[in-house]
Amino acid sequence: MVFKRLLGSLGVGGPAADTVLTPGAVLPGGVLTGEVRLQGGSTDFGIEHITLELVARVEAETEEGEHRGVVVFERFTVGGGFRLAQDEQHSVPFTVTLPWETPISELHGQPLGIVLGLRTELGVAGAKDTGDLDPIAVRPLPVQEAILEAFGRNGFGFRSADLEYGRIGGTGQQLPFYQEIELVPSPRYAHAVNEIEVTFLATPGGMEVVLEADKRGGPLEGGHDALTRFTVSRHGVEDTDWSAEVDSWVRRLVERRSHYGTHSPYGHGEDHHDAGHGHRSGPGLGTAVAAGAAGLAVGVAGGMVAAEVADEAGDFFEGGEEEPGED
Repeated sequence: MVFKRLLGSLGVGGPAADTVLTPGAVLPGGVLTGEVRLQGGSTDFGIEHITLELVARVEAETEEGEHRGVVVFERFTVGGGFRLAQDEQHSVPFTVTLPWETPISELHGQPLGIVLGLRTELGVAGAKDTGDLDPIAVRPLPVQEAILEAFGRNGFGFRSADLEYGRIGGTGQQLPFYQEIELVPSPRYAHAVNEIEVTFLATPGGMEVVLEADKRGGPLEGGHDALTRFTVSRHGVEDTDWSAEVDSWVRRLVERRSHYGTHSPYGHGEDHHDAGHGHRSGPGLGTAVAAGAAGLAVGVAGGMVAAEVADEAGDFFEGGEEEPGED
């Protein structure tokens, strides 16, 4: 489906823009392509810049409670410095590269409830900037999909996914937020944990996998969180038994005996286990995880996600919009 959204006029008789994205989901670290179609206004206008912004709806936990807002996590200038004549039609093609940590918004074509968008803004001489949002879909990298499929084969189920404002201490995280994919434990581990949260932090050279478990309490010990981290390669996905690898991760996580650090809007605690570099993964069907995504009871469908993106456009955190990379 090609997403088209009219930005509207910039002042009375001003130009308008219609951003058209190439159909299909994109990969983290991959390219997003399309074109910005301009329609001239009732007189000539100078187009100072055409700017694209990647935005995400995130959640933040503060002392006052949980808040939700929209964060800009990347900006691209794709055109500008020309004059648009009266009623002239002009197209500006673009190709931009997504950050490696861009969240996953769908799995096997099923939406996960993550709201991502591309906002287009025009800088027009003599008129104010304006913009609107087009929804974008991001599918997992092969290694991310292999890991999620391994969890599914091992009996874990998909519960939900969200974006948390803050940083995970001790990692190479670049964006001002991180994604948590919440999984229901398999019967083998249901006695030990309430849920497991998976976070992917991809880079050009590899990927960190952060696992956090909400551990159940016992007669002599209350419930607590446990956190661990592993580094894997993004290449040679087919060369490793990921079901065995993931199970070894979960066993190490469950064996943690105490709470490491605090979970706050500014990041997790900093105790991690590094499983080493060069671990590789293999393919799979991921039936359990895909089924969980398909049955996600959050009332989100493709059209509703698009509507939510637009509705959230003016909703920012206290103090204004977050810049890319800010804490």
